[in-house]
Amino acid sequence: MRFSEALLPELDLEISYTRRHLARVPMDKLDFKPHEKSMTLGWLATFLAVLPTWGALTIARDSVDVTSPGMAPRQDVARSQRELLAMFDKNAASARAEVAAATDEQMQRPWSLLAAKKVVFTQPRFIVFRTYFLNHLIHHRAQLGVFLRLNGVAVPAVYNDSADERGGMFIASPGHTDS
Repeated sequence: MRFSEALLPELDLEISYTRRHLARVPMDKLDFKPHEKSMTLGWLATFLAVLPTWGALTIARDSVDVTSPGMAPRQDVARSQRELLAMFDKNAASARAEVAAATDEQMQRPWSLLAAKKVVFTQPRFIVFRTYFLNHLIHHRAQLGVFLRLNGVAVPAVYNDSADERGGMFIASPGHTDS
């Protein structure tokens, strides 16, 4: 099995769960922060919508220098549900296309994170994709779930039931029917 064939079902599942969370962001509470050290709900949701670009860059480039011009532009907070979901859908589709087109040789090649042209780390590309993009997406989606809960919004099921709905993996899996 090719690396891309192994990664795509996982990516599709995590993208679907993340989109369901983003679809529930209360747009009238974008300034909400559960703690003074926390980011706002609006920034967290927008960050999740932008994060798939990191996955695409991991596949498309051999390295990224986080201090290079234009590499870390501050994205304006999405102000509508439509804008937020369109941003996420576009970026997720780009990440998916990069993975689908990647060769095994490309996925095994070293990938480096740089800061001011100095190597922070180098690892095989597929590991970087899984840890620094996919796990990062999951981490911030979990944060969003807490923000939703604190605002009285039903938290989507992920992997298993949530306190608000049944399903998790079975909702997102194609071909599954409840018996």
